[in-house]
Amino acid sequence: MTSSQKPIRALVVCYGNYCRSPMGEAVLRHIASERGIDIAVDSCGLNGNYGIDPDARTVMVCKKNNVPISHQARRLKISDYTNFTHILASDESNLRFINKKKPANTTAEIRLWGSYLDGEIIPDPYGGGKEEFNQVFQQCVAYSNAFLDEVTGNGTV
Repeated sequence: MTSSQKPIRALVVCYGNYCRSPMGEAVLRHIASERGIDIAVDSCGLNGNYGIDPDARTVMVCKKNNVPISHQARRLKISDYTNFTHILASDESNLRFINKKKPANTTAEIRLWGSYLDGEIIPDPYGGGKEEFNQVFQQCVAYSNAFLDEVTGNGTV
């Protein structure tokens, strides 16, 4: 990043800020740190799960993969549209909602997180088991690397 570029500030969004987005936040922050990329990362949801911890299975998968995770759920705020440079939606429904609510002064780039790699959504693992949570983790790793490659203009380090 050159001195003229804005610092990268990414917001990972899912429906409840309980499974996918807290995992995505943790993974993106961890991978950026491993790659020496300075980035601010947060996550939020589109509903009212205020102040709750991530799903225990999300925490378990992150810990199993040595990815630190600590988050309290929050809801998308109007200020997020200008406080973040990138808003990363987990699925098409999230993307539509985020775009529908965006104010005229939005400065963030809003995209499906998977659009940085394969265009796929991150399915909600809530009703599933370990396999679904592991799949989401692997997607978060792949999408984090692809996102960082694009926004920094670098290939994988």
